[in-house]
Amino acid sequence: MHDSYDGTIPGPTTAPAYPDGGPTATRPGPGSGPGWGPEPGAASGSASDSTADSGSDSGSGVASTTAKRSGPVRDRYFDLLRALALFRVVLYHLTGWAWLPLVFPSMGVMFALAGNLMARSLKRPAPQVIRSRIRRLIPPIWLLGAIGVTGMVLQGWGPDEDGHPGWWLLHLTFWILPISDPPYAEGLSGIHGFIGDDWAAELAGPLWYVRAYLWYVLLSPFLLRALRALPVATIAAPIALSAAFQLEWLSLPGERIPSALTDFSTFGACWILGMAHQEGILQRLPRYVVPSVAPAIALLGLWYATNHNFTEGHDLDSIPLAQALWSCGTVMLLLHFSPSWSEWPRRLRRWDKPITLLNSRAVTIYLWHNTCILIAATQWDRLWNYDVIWQNVPWLLESPWPVLALTWVLIGACVISFGWAEDLAAKRRPQLWPTGSKKPVPSSRGHRARAR
Repeated sequence: MHDSYDGTIPGPTTAPAYPDGGPTATRPGPGSGPGWGPEPGAASGSASDSTADSGSDSGSGVASTTAKRSGPVRDRYFDLLRALALFRVVLYHLTGWAWLPLVFPSMGVMFALAGNLMARSLKRPAPQVIRSRIRRLIPPIWLLGAIGVTGMVLQGWGPDEDGHPGWWLLHLTFWILPISDPPYAEGLSGIHGFIGDDWAAELAGPLWYVRAYLWYVLLSPFLLRALRALPVATIAAPIALSAAFQLEWLSLPGERIPSALTDFSTFGACWILGMAHQEGILQRLPRYVVPSVAPAIALLGLWYATNHNFTEGHDLDSIPLAQALWSCGTVMLLLHFSPSWSEWPRRLRRWDKPITLLNSRAVTIYLWHNTCILIAATQWDRLWNYDVIWQNVPWLLESPWPVLALTWVLIGACVISFGWAEDLAAKRRPQLWPTGSKKPVPSSRGHRARAR
């Protein structure tokens, strides 16, 4: 696990700090969680989900237009939660402040929002919905992999790194469909003056969220049936599985399967709670139930964390059961008290464009934010080479806030450079900066695809 960004010692650091972005230590990268993703999740929460899911895979263009007019109105409260989750993910992976996941458990929130959207989409045939979700997620992954894997190979990464060429080539397919953690080159040296050491681990780090999201999507039809039949047991089952792993009642060999199951069990209750909210299950409970039960669940998670070495550098993400309980309780409260905002309240209207942008490019932001943090920290650390700066304003060089500002500038550059992949994946006309000021016109290609 990496320490948080620290500029207290003059001279460049090799990597900024990003604490674990998820519950397992076996995933690649130190802090990519967030979807998260999505965090991104990131992938399910793009700003066009309410329309693109209402007919992006079937029907004619006229039918699609009709669906948009009669489909569900966007819930701006959910958009706000997703934007806050993404911002907190970036801040947390830069600073490593252990209290941030307690204030706002971003990954649990992102999975809950994704589960809510998935349950709504499953009013259509399940195979069609699963295909649509995967299609909308994969192209940005391919773009990340094309750039990242090419850079790794150019720095000497090859088949010998995975024990046998056959295994290396087989594992490379996880960059095409990340149902397991894609391989990456460990310990790569940085590119002097541009990006710090071990950049490949930072690039691959967020993909644990993508892997977890894909498995939730694939299993959602079964989870939804179970939720309708046995709601309490279905919500509690992932937490029970997390407890079995945490307390070592259950252990499995290897790394890939235990890592996937740990992530699934840690945030599974949040995903299912999102589905329960969409199904109206939470709303049918007496009003006092959730405010009574949710804090008890969250406090149980906090108690477990404080009794299992909950410190800076060893926070909720390092204690899966505590993360599962705290996220579940917090998400229950956020969903219970959720207002239904078809339009922004007056005090939030000024934030419409940035929130819309964050939602429209959630996948891109989540996938590239770790790399942006590493580049920003590397560039900022170069200022230690100037005596006049570190002798007079060392506090400025030690502060994370300039690095955070530079990180968001770089994220903006990634949105412009790579965000179009999200539009193509959703069969929308590509936009450089989708703030919602102009409604995108569906491309003729998208209409022809829907007509088929």
